Amino acid sequence: MSGINHVAIIMDGNGRWAAERRRPRVWGHVRGSRIVSEIVSAAADYGLQALTLYAFSTENWSRPKEEINTLFRLLRKFLLRERKKILENNIRFKIIGDISNLSLETRNLILDIEAESSKNTGMMLSFAFSYGGRREIVDAVNVYLEKNPGKPLTEEAINSCLYRPEAGDVDLMIRTAGDQRISNFMLWESSYAELFFTATKWPDFTSQEFTQIIDAVSKRERRFGGLPNGDKLEHESAAKNTEAFSHGR
Repeated sequence: MSGINHVAIIMDGNGRWAAERRRPRVWGHVRGSRIVSEIVSAAADYGLQALTLYAFSTENWSRPKEEINTLFRLLRKFLLRERKKILENNIRFKIIGDISNLSLETRNLILDIEAESSKNTGMMLSFAFSYGGRREIVDAVNVYLEKNPGKPLTEEAINSCLYRPEAGDVDLMIRTAGDQRISNFMLWESSYAELFFTATKWPDFTSQEFTQIIDAVSKRERRFGGLPNGDKLEHESAAKNTEAFSHGR
């Protein structure tokens, strides 16, 4: 394994992809939804422990109603289409975010798939839907305070109250379509994530590019605030020389 265990993806560019082809924005979302299955399969085959996909943000509610309704329908179609594959491939599925505005049928479908896949032991697949990173942190703090009144907060406590703590920190965040920002996505979990921005719009994103990105990022040296290996060795050598000089005096 590459050391990349949890990948998060901001699936951006559907509308622009459609506009370039003089099609409605919703046509881009339809095309983009077909890419999701390919990337999920590639992630599972690669051996990732977790994959989190940004499907709909809390800010996306400002979009036209027709576009929002299309996204809702596509989510339901995806779940109906992929339900069998999720279960057969030992994937643990979960929606993170607020699903209260979805139809009762879709909410029940989500809950059914989450329950059916909860005992699976393979990759954790999360769809962030009506999700916001700041809101997740606020919710986690409120959950902890409600359960532990008067007790001080710790990082470990907040971690345990996140929407899906078992998925762990994000190792790699990918954003398609060229924008270089994380847009309120997985703020807590991505504190030390490697970032990769590709100009490829989501409907053109492929499993080949996905795995190439993981392979490329896995070669980066992740220091988590420490020294690079070379500098660390140099520092240790200098410290030993200083100590020897001090003893010699």
